[in-house]
Amino acid sequence: MKKYTNTGNKDTRSGFGDGLTELGKTNENVVALCADLTGSLKMGDFKNNHPERFFQIGIAEANMIGIAAGMTIGGKIPFTGTFANFSTGRVYDQIRQSVAYSDKNVKICASHAGITLGEDGATHQILEDIGLMKMLPGMTVINTCDYNQTKAATLAVAKHHGPVYLRFGRPKVANFTPADQTFEIGKAVQLTEGTDVTIVATGHLVWEALQAAETLEAAGISAEVINIHTIKPLDEEAILTSVAKTGCVVTAEEHNFLGGLGESVARTLALNTPAPQEFVATQDTFGESGTPAQLMEKYGLNAASIVKAAEKVIGRK
Repeated sequence: MKKYTNTGNKDTRSGFGDGLTELGKTNENVVALCADLTGSLKMGDFKNNHPERFFQIGIAEANMIGIAAGMTIGGKIPFTGTFANFSTGRVYDQIRQSVAYSDKNVKICASHAGITLGEDGATHQILEDIGLMKMLPGMTVINTCDYNQTKAATLAVAKHHGPVYLRFGRPKVANFTPADQTFEIGKAVQLTEGTDVTIVATGHLVWEALQAAETLEAAGISAEVINIHTIKPLDEEAILTSVAKTGCVVTAEEHNFLGGLGESVARTLALNTPAPQEFVATQDTFGESGTPAQLMEKYGLNAASIVKAAEKVIGRK
């Protein structure tokens, strides 16, 4: 099995910030709007280098979305930045009406997604945002796994015409994908080859899936790991091709099992070739306060949980 090396833990939000900084130098139509969280979203370099293209909206997220939608009419490419909870739940009506329904070229960039923002607790965590956003017609939904992939995705969405939800996180996590990668929206990345079980993972759970695959290999189980960075449009071909070989699948995500990646995969299988599936995700619950590691352990969002799910789903074949 191919091994992946962690080149050093880095936060995915810094990947977004560095990607935005690069876009500021190369694309004069890129503008940035922030809801009073410039430091948390790593938008400071863009602000300092391009103050005429940076707009501090304050704690007025709905207004920020409306302004961003209006700016697209003049040909600008607005990137909005705030926490995932405030990027989606707080402003859903504005996104639905002003961005998605109107097919505006707004890039909704969301940090502190999932449960790993940790100590801020359930009111700031969000575990339903992927479901909210993927249900909007025309909305592209991206959930990156590490610093390098987040930077590459930030550059890629600027070239994509149409509304995008780009989801990333707060904590420092393993950085293991290539620095020079080309990010292709809607194209899954197969990380390992396997014959016994397919593990389809997204976001912070991709590295956990790779660790699980190593544990499974030591037990004589061959796992194929697929990084689904784009949840919508979903790379159905990659999933169906893999599951046709392995006969079963585990989905892993830092999100509620209702409405997330797992449900999209289940729908794909149901409409094509049904197969046993297990979900590694939160189970219809809110989070709570704690360190990211504590919460991932408590809510079963780690390599050990993926291993157990793989063993269970293989038994169902």
